[in-house]
Amino acid sequence: MTENSSACVASVPQAAPLGRRAFIQATSIVLAAGAASALGPRALAQGGRIEAQEHWAKKGAVDLYLYRKRVVGDGSAARPVLFLVHGSTFSCRGSYDLQVPGRSNYSMMDHFAHLGFDVWSMDHEGYGRSSRTESHAGILVGVEDLKAGMRVVESVTGRPSVMMHGQSSGAIRAGAYAMAEPGRVERLVLDAFTYTGENAPEIERRRKVADQYRANPRRPISLASIRRIFDRDKPGSSEPEVAEALAAFELKFGDTVPSGTYLDMAVNMPMVDPTKLKCPVCLVRAEHDGNASEEELLRFYAALPNADKQFVMIAGIAHSGGLGINRHRLWHVVHAFLTYPPLRNA
Repeated sequence: MTENSSACVASVPQAAPLGRRAFIQATSIVLAAGAASALGPRALAQGGRIEAQEHWAKKGAVDLYLYRKRVVGDGSAARPVLFLVHGSTFSCRGSYDLQVPGRSNYSMMDHFAHLGFDVWSMDHEGYGRSSRTESHAGILVGVEDLKAGMRVVESVTGRPSVMMHGQSSGAIRAGAYAMAEPGRVERLVLDAFTYTGENAPEIERRRKVADQYRANPRRPISLASIRRIFDRDKPGSSEPEVAEALAAFELKFGDTVPSGTYLDMAVNMPMVDPTKLKCPVCLVRAEHDGNASEEELLRFYAALPNADKQFVMIAGIAHSGGLGINRHRLWHVVHAFLTYPPLRNA
């Protein structure tokens, strides 16, 4: 299989299973005008709709699944590209396009598509619809995934660089990628980022069981373990239905995920050198997050060389803030940073 892209050829339900080795199929989803109006100031123009597409990248023998959402049919010109990088446990659509029964507006991809972005994400090696391998699929493997995925994004959109958001270990992947290919990242949001793991309770816990991660390339997940992710920092910061919906979505792909990012965060930090990040950076810190301490993140922030940088503390959210009750506050911060006015020379 070579790197592929697709045209929109069919409409399917959001959660319909799709064959990885089948031809590339895109999906089209039309949202009601009422749902659109609740999402922000740049809601859909009349006749516009969100189009969802699936693409594939090839990394050696590994097939990598990419997912794209954007508004089409509203007369707008080409849109800026936003690439979302998932973390250690959830796949790209579980992280950024989750549909929660009985609840609305949990899709960051839909939200930013409505705000005028061409939104992409990708299942890293060993996650979701991408190839299952014997690799631990750590941070540096994820950087190679991003290199392969970005070639597809450029081929489809014509844009050689993107804005990038990474969450948790996805933020480490995104930062390491921006170090490796600085010309590819225009603006970078590091959300729930870990720098060294110093005085971080969750990282300390992982250090105690690092040998388990080292010995096993995959670690188990379950409804109970997914619930713990939402409860460990601040119980009540997310709706219980979210963990249920995530488990229903993610466990379709199996009951294990790669252990490499947990291992890296336990024994190989730091993996991002702030002095080598040349693009503008927004460092987002949740009020409740055991994956990092405020002190280490402030040191990272101080070392960033580009003066176009922000450190934002958001009250009311925990580690997985994008799926929390106050996700709208995180999305506001991300949007404000990505649309920050350029400098004027005169």
